[in-house]
Amino acid sequence: MSKSSVYFTDFHTVAFGDGLPTKLKKLMRKAGIDQIDMEGKFVAIKLHFGELGNISYLRPNYARAVVDLVKELGGKPFLTDCNTMYPGSRKNALEHLECAWQNGFTPLTVGCPILIGDGLKGTDDVCVPVNGGEYVKEAKIGRAVMDADVFISLTHFKGHEMTGFGGAIKNIGMGCGSRAGKTEQHSSGTPEIYADACRGCRKCQKECANGGLVFDEASKKMTVDLEHCVGCGRCLGACNFDAISFATDNAVEVLNRRMAEYTKAVVDGRPQFHVSLVVDVSPNCDCHGENDVPILPNIGMFASFDPLALDQACVDACLKAAPLPGSQLARHLEDPEFHDHHDHFTNSTPESEWRSCLEHAEKIGLGSREYELITV
Repeated sequence: MSKSSVYFTDFHTVAFGDGLPTKLKKLMRKAGIDQIDMEGKFVAIKLHFGELGNISYLRPNYARAVVDLVKELGGKPFLTDCNTMYPGSRKNALEHLECAWQNGFTPLTVGCPILIGDGLKGTDDVCVPVNGGEYVKEAKIGRAVMDADVFISLTHFKGHEMTGFGGAIKNIGMGCGSRAGKTEQHSSGTPEIYADACRGCRKCQKECANGGLVFDEASKKMTVDLEHCVGCGRCLGACNFDAISFATDNAVEVLNRRMAEYTKAVVDGRPQFHVSLVVDVSPNCDCHGENDVPILPNIGMFASFDPLALDQACVDACLKAAPLPGSQLARHLEDPEFHDHHDHFTNSTPESEWRSCLEHAEKIGLGSREYELITV
């Protein structure tokens, strides 16, 4: 596969010159986003709105810059993300929107509507075939994401406690999966039902197409029939009371490969463009209700038509950077008993692993790890 082009600009500005949002728009134009026909098209802009309590997510100003550029090109943009599989402030559309608003993302601030991709309870998804998929044959993707004519990812590139880093592939693959889709990527097991939390409403049972849930008339509680449950995760979105959970027990390598395959399902066969900002590089995901100090300095903004090349370029830039004093990464390296893996992401979270994601993404034809970096 030939090299992909990745465009880069740093965060420097000059007095009385352009601000960073304008600089981002210029980067996207240099990278060729004008080549996409957006006239009258619905354009999904996928980003992470941040968990409540976390303030390392991308500022709404960057989203507004992307929205404004899409409008200039004739598109009809909307910001989107899908609900989470775990209890938190983004597990259904009502709480998810409230979280987005509190974190500064409103139609007024970003200039376009905000749609939660998999609907009210995280059950509004479509099954999308994965061309060349080895772990996933059909990915469960939020319907609004797949209904869009054009797909753009806007990613906060940071560390991650499982996958080493969270880049474009994680933003797309994990982020666009419905609650059932996220469950499929994280777990190969069956659900657990907490009797104390179960209200006996039977809504989960209506979502089960395999006879995997049985209602106990004596206790008025739902139970799991292990013989028939296929672990699809659809019951998760039907429960309003956090009575159902799945253990995140997949090996990180399996999680990474499924995530790459979900990404391929999202982007295959339609116009796409991807932006990653290496800024406020927190050690953990923006899904955390807190954020520790950054492990690396702010590096810059990257843009490409190839999400894999984009992730590889961001990784390479991060690995060349010096750890920030006082960070989790720096503290590990200062420990005389710590084994230096010569990899910032592994050194920050030794139990994490990221290479399998990029390797598998290249194997299934998502993009190329070979790239030409063009500085703007």
